[in-house]
Amino acid sequence: MATEFLLPDIGEGLTEATVVEWLAIVGEELTLDGPMVEMETDKAVTEIPAPVAGVLLHQGAAEGETLEVGQVLAVIGSVGESWEPSAPAAPEAAAPIVGTLQEASSTAGQALPAVRKLAAELGVDLAAVTGSGPGGRITAADVESATGGSAERIALSTTRRAIADNLTRSWREIPHVTTYGEADAASLLAARKESGQPLEAHLIAAVTPLLAEFGDFNSSFVGDAILRRTNYDVGFAVDTPEGLMVAVIKGADSMTIAELGQEVSRLATAAKERSATVDELRGQTFTISNIGAVGGRYGTPIVPYGTTAILSVGRADPTAGVVDGRLAVVQPFPLSLSYDHRVIDGAKGRAFLAAVIAAIEA
Repeated sequence: MATEFLLPDIGEGLTEATVVEWLAIVGEELTLDGPMVEMETDKAVTEIPAPVAGVLLHQGAAEGETLEVGQVLAVIGSVGESWEPSAPAAPEAAAPIVGTLQEASSTAGQALPAVRKLAAELGVDLAAVTGSGPGGRITAADVESATGGSAERIALSTTRRAIADNLTRSWREIPHVTTYGEADAASLLAARKESGQPLEAHLIAAVTPLLAEFGDFNSSFVGDAILRRTNYDVGFAVDTPEGLMVAVIKGADSMTIAELGQEVSRLATAAKERSATVDELRGQTFTISNIGAVGGRYGTPIVPYGTTAILSVGRADPTAGVVDGRLAVVQPFPLSLSYDHRVIDGAKGRAFLAAVIAAIEA
């Protein structure tokens, strides 16, 4: 008897995944736990093995198509067996929920809510748009054409949609405060040159010990309480072709500079190559973003959801400054610290940033 294999939740909170590549064709024999399909989740590309041995009878989606969790991903049966999807039961009373487009009393009414939202965002008056869809319905393409210019519509990838959703949720739910400062980069840059390890490794080594002293910065806000974490899993931002990702070094407080450097290099490569596991791209308790690597200086970093703070470190450009009362060339790190104001007050934010500056300059 054929086995219908439904797309599982292969990541915490996963709602959908996109087929990257089928590793077996219909009619091919599969072994238990043998390679079957690669799926792209919101953060990683994951290989899903065959759940049972048998012949692949059906692929639930073509490469590039998206399935929701719980939909049929694959059907596996015996040699010579065939499979057809069950016909859905007809509804007892198929009544329209909001009427039909033909019943709309105005041109603007002949656009779906998503199209009306797009029109509002682009400043397009729907009353002046002629719809090209069924029954004169106005489509997204009609609205885009009405802007007076040409535009290419690019569908968001699964990863890009997840980034957008996560950032929107953080910005919407977390009351952000950002405070700024500068740290003399000379000592840390010298240590980096001597060790040969990535800058992120030295930044993580400098900041992580402070998280035990300033526990609110290594916490989560859970509605009616603050959950102070006793693990120190530090995330660092990685610029990948698919967008910004956060790779997570678990147990960063127990690692040497060399060990941190190895993990930074390994995880950054894995994130860029889409070979990082889901667990390697989630669960950070604090985040450091080295925007100096892409030429940035100050910024307003968004606090990752589930945490309370993020530190952005900009490019340390030589500039004129005063040292011991004399004009000199200095090289400061521009620092931007964003934090959750529900958990952290301004005075505590400034105190933590002062401690970070002292640690970097030590």
